[in-house]
Amino acid sequence: MRRTALAAGLSVIVVGALAGVLVTEAFAQEHASPSGYLATGAFDVRQVLPPAPVPGDPRADADRAEFRALRKLEGTPRWAMATNDVKLSPADLGRDFSCSLGVALTPQDAPRTVALLRRAGIDTGRQTNAVKNFYRRPRPYHFDPGPVCEPVAELADSFDYPSGHTTLGWTWATILARLAPDRATAILARGRAFGESRAVCGAHNLSAVENGFLSASATLDAVAQAPAFQADLADAQREIDALRADPATPRPDAKACATEAALVAQRIY
Repeated sequence: MRRTALAAGLSVIVVGALAGVLVTEAFAQEHASPSGYLATGAFDVRQVLPPAPVPGDPRADADRAEFRALRKLEGTPRWAMATNDVKLSPADLGRDFSCSLGVALTPQDAPRTVALLRRAGIDTGRQTNAVKNFYRRPRPYHFDPGPVCEPVAELADSFDYPSGHTTLGWTWATILARLAPDRATAILARGRAFGESRAVCGAHNLSAVENGFLSASATLDAVAQAPAFQADLADAQREIDALRADPATPRPDAKACATEAALVAQRIY
């Protein structure tokens, strides 16, 4: 009986230890540094983008003029759209691109697609952040007074050039357009407006937005060669095709989409 009790006790210890190992491994995986598709040092967008504008540069003068001119949009529907575009969760971005895609895009219904977008966004975001931290250009409201559509305290630890929001939005737009080429015009137009929202908001200069597009596009060209990206893209393609073909897939509200399309088409410069 003592031997049986001892064996039972050892079993509990072993099971407990194994459970602890599994929990530790799960925690480590959950909190591990996220990885993109590009190997370290495989690409350097700093060699692709032009230098950030500096005081006295005509581009810097143009940035200041645009910042001042766009303050007139405060309180308008386009300002409200820019405020909406501040949010960057997958659920928020999926909602923002649902009208242009033609179906509701959610992490729950399109997990492979969202995983692809998030992983590619790690690559494009890292490249843009490397440029930000290299040039350390202050944001526009440091030079001229004017309203900003999000709390400036949330922006205090990052820089202007290039725009990270623009980079992520263009990452989503470029990949979604590839997955739904018949909707590419609307998707890319929404991606362009998403980037322009940063200038409307007052969080970024125009040059930062323009080079956010370039940073994303250049990095995605490098990402596209990765076998893992190609495999994930194929999985996402099957998922999006099935989602769009399924009549049960929710469609975005037509009236809201018409309102959004009008704002996307609005000229702000």
